[in-house]
Amino acid sequence: MSKDRLVEVQHLQQFFPAGGFGKNKRYVKAVDDVSFYIYRGETLGLVGESGCGKTTTGRTLLRLYEPTDGTIIYDGEVLFDKQKKIAVNMLPYRKKMQIVFQDPYASLDPRMTVGDIVGEPIDIHNLTSSKQERYEKIIDLLQKVGLNSEHANRYPHEFSGGQRQRVGIARALAVDPEFIVCDEPISALDVSIQAQVINMFEDLQASMGLTYLFIAHDLSVVKHISNRIGVMYLGKMVELADSYELTMHSLHPYTKSLISAIPIADPIKARQNKRIVLEGDVPSPLNPPSGCRFRTRCPYATELCAQEVPEFKEVKPGHFAACHHLDKCN
Repeated sequence: MSKDRLVEVQHLQQFFPAGGFGKNKRYVKAVDDVSFYIYRGETLGLVGESGCGKTTTGRTLLRLYEPTDGTIIYDGEVLFDKQKKIAVNMLPYRKKMQIVFQDPYASLDPRMTVGDIVGEPIDIHNLTSSKQERYEKIIDLLQKVGLNSEHANRYPHEFSGGQRQRVGIARALAVDPEFIVCDEPISALDVSIQAQVINMFEDLQASMGLTYLFIAHDLSVVKHISNRIGVMYLGKMVELADSYELTMHSLHPYTKSLISAIPIADPIKARQNKRIVLEGDVPSPLNPPSGCRFRTRCPYATELCAQEVPEFKEVKPGHFAACHHLDKCN
């Protein structure tokens, strides 16, 4: 894995209007000041509970949503910079950056055959010169994801969830991308199928040199596939580190709570495992707490946490965290 940064986001923001007028206009602060980078050939995992802004981060990074603020850099090229008023045409970059959606039922057009679904990006980007070449490329893509030529003439409703997700992956691979946002690609699948799809992602990465942003809420899955892991809470990145480092030496109280909830197969170890249960509910992103977003559920919160937003800073080499009381929690 080379150490050049393929994707970088700086101070990314994505606010959605949520009613009101003038001064009373309200926004859902789905992603608020998030910064990270992904090395070429690496998998960066992004975890957090439902509604924390993981999916919105992935979609905003691809500019499926136009960012409210921040900078997006891809392979050294600035794709978006609010301050400098840069917003490049994304069509050439769609070949390099793709997404696998969470719901394999909603992301495939029910009126198109699987061959046409996989062939659509090939047509849009004029990647083949003849019908025969197009057909061969579609069959090759289906075989890459564990389907065969007979499947090309069928419709999505004739497939299981796992097979549909494979079709979605084949569609993302059709343009030979370098970078794929995997938006909870296994959360809608049975556990037995999840392992197959994860292994397929790893095989494809090895054979095609892909770079992934792997979004999930299951930390045990992310731990398995990721080189580094970022943890989000209510629109903010709270911790980011190497996969082993994060699971073994987490610093932020929210990360510690997530890791304590990972099921352990060994019953003796499971009994010894101290589960950290968080009090209260996740606040609304319409009206997030002042200062640290996590303070309403944090056992270490003080007055300082209510007044100041903790800085997301490098605590150890390659290990970033945002907390005022790291010394207390560790």
